[in-house]
Amino acid sequence: MKETTSTVAVPAKESSSAPAPQQQGAFGMLVPMLLILAIFYFMMIRPQQRKEKERRKMIEELRAGAKIVFAGGLMGTIQEACEKTFKVEIAPGTVIEISRASVQCVVDGEEGKAK
Repeated sequence: MKETTSTVAVPAKESSSAPAPQQQGAFGMLVPMLLILAIFYFMMIRPQQRKEKERRKMIEELRAGAKIVFAGGLMGTIQEACEKTFKVEIAPGTVIEISRASVQCVVDGEEGKAK
């Protein structure tokens, strides 16, 4: 008897799906990171710097007779403005010396409303 051998060709695995994604280069990762940093700067850092600049200007313009609120919530009237401090009357006859940096805000008039 004759033996016949047949060979069956097995096709290689075909990738019917999309090609494998390419790896991003350094530039591809740098652009989103720069966008995130720019958004962070304009949303958080810049407004805080502007607010601090306005606060420093307000403290520089304070003179005797202005009603202020300290960072701790105490209120008083400036009696004397020195280079780095204020002498503030917090009660009739009670004058204390405070740092300029501890001024939170200026109180507007008799109503006691903060500006």
